[in-house]
Amino acid sequence: MSVQEQDQDQGGDLSAGLRSLCKGEAPVPGGCLPLLPWDRFSAWLHCVCVVGFDLELGQAVEVIYPQHSKLTDKEKTSICYLSFPDSNSGCLGDTQFCFRFRQSSSRKFSLHCLLDQFDRDLPVYLKKDSAYYYGYVYFRQVQDKTLKRGYFQKSLVLISKLPYIHFFHTLLGQIAPEYFEKNEPFLEAACSDVDRWPPPVPGKTLILPIMGVLIKLRIPTCHDKPGTTQIIQSTHQMGMQISIALPTVHEVDLFRCFCPVLFHIQMLWELVLLGEPLVVMAPSPCESSETVLALVSCISPLKYCSDFRPYFTIHDSEFKEYTTRTQAPPSVILGVTNPFFAKTLQHWPHIIRIGDIKLSGVYTSYKPYLNRDEEIIKQLQKGVQQKRPAEAQSIILRRYFLELTQSFIIPLERYVASLMPLQKSISPLKSPPQLKQFSQEDFMKTLEKAGPQLTSRLKGDWIGLYRHFLKSVNFDGWFRPRRKEMTQKLEALHLEALCNEDLLFWSQNHTEVETVDLVLKLKNKLLQTDREHLPVNADTMEKLQMHIDSIILALPEDLQGILLKTGTT
Repeated sequence: MSVQEQDQDQGGDLSAGLRSLCKGEAPVPGGCLPLLPWDRFSAWLHCVCVVGFDLELGQAVEVIYPQHSKLTDKEKTSICYLSFPDSNSGCLGDTQFCFRFRQSSSRKFSLHCLLDQFDRDLPVYLKKDSAYYYGYVYFRQVQDKTLKRGYFQKSLVLISKLPYIHFFHTLLGQIAPEYFEKNEPFLEAACSDVDRWPPPVPGKTLILPIMGVLIKLRIPTCHDKPGTTQIIQSTHQMGMQISIALPTVHEVDLFRCFCPVLFHIQMLWELVLLGEPLVVMAPSPCESSETVLALVSCISPLKYCSDFRPYFTIHDSEFKEYTTRTQAPPSVILGVTNPFFAKTLQHWPHIIRIGDIKLSGVYTSYKPYLNRDEEIIKQLQKGVQQKRPAEAQSIILRRYFLELTQSFIIPLERYVASLMPLQKSISPLKSPPQLKQFSQEDFMKTLEKAGPQLTSRLKGDWIGLYRHFLKSVNFDGWFRPRRKEMTQKLEALHLEALCNEDLLFWSQNHTEVETVDLVLKLKNKLLQTDREHLPVNADTMEKLQMHIDSIILALPEDLQGILLKTGTT
């Protein structure tokens, strides 16, 4: 399917509210409040902050825009400390990096229902996490003799729920340098541009104007084939030239990140897959954040389900929790730059050092389950010798990780699919059958004939790797949505079986009490379908409603009145 066809296909599924939003109208779709000023902005960003250095206060938030944006004191403190590199980093000039921090309180706005709709269409690894914000930073440090400190130090920070790292870094590259020259009026104008953007709909090619520049991009969908990137080409739009066409919204430069630890990439893949505690010690927040994000992405299309902090400081509210020696290190990936962490985290089982040629490497006593794949190392080393472009090296590495993850996950997918009851066991007038329980031993038995050896050349202790994985947060995070999806599929199949039954005939052969009970159950089914977004088509819903109406009309008038009012809200 071409991008254009996919866009049209996606557009056909959009709610009336979403179509109105795209056109600039003020919709009131089911469950949504009317569209308000700054709602379009809020679909992309929570707010924009300017963090400066005050000689008396230290780092301080100088500006929050839009001004009505809400941040708790705890969130402001986190943003202050995470928006500046550690003093030892020596970041002169302009530096870009990313951080992630816990949201202190939950908040919703009038577009939340539409954003939830977008979220459902995203690949699992791009779904927003309700408990965290991302901060995208453009930090400038230049000598300025007119200031007491001798340096101008300021960060422009975009706070968002969206993990679109490459897009937001590109956006900051466009607006931050000019902001430092023109200050707040420029920032207000840029934010007003964002508030005119179309919503971040997965699968649609989006044109985003920002201060005279057009950015063209496409957000991936859960229907895209893993490992493929839709080509976004520069075109003319409304008489204006597309200035920037982004090939990706979220990917980092994998090869650059893994280059210092190239011989350990397979072991790192295992450590991330198993949710092991990992710390990246780097000379700058740019290197630490990119490496952490590369690690998290190396098990794609699986979602990394533990916490990760691309840039972590000693001021972080979780500092004590994550550095205590009284208990085992938690399942988290931290990116740090302060040398103090070399002592504080020296008890951590897996440490990655980058940036220092003498010390770069992976410090761990972990013994990988799988034998090292020498082929990928040779291929990438040959690429270095032949001066293959970094983009091509990253594509090779990304494909390698994808094939490795797919070889690992396909046997699990196949086994979990077998837990689904047969369709012939679904009886319309009985409760839907239950899914079979996941049995570790039954799964292990399937590996002899249908294990990863079918798709991977790698040898080693695959069974040991699976046993370890089944105890991890990543397995739980993968299996729970699968189980929910299959349970919903069973509910949908049960609903279809009900629709194909002659329910009016059934009711005429049963008592009034049984008939009323059936009507109430059917009405609950309709509400459940809507509430849980069950995979049921509109025809089935319509058919079920007709069944309900015909059964009610065959009942005495006093019951009709009661049943027509019951369960409609």
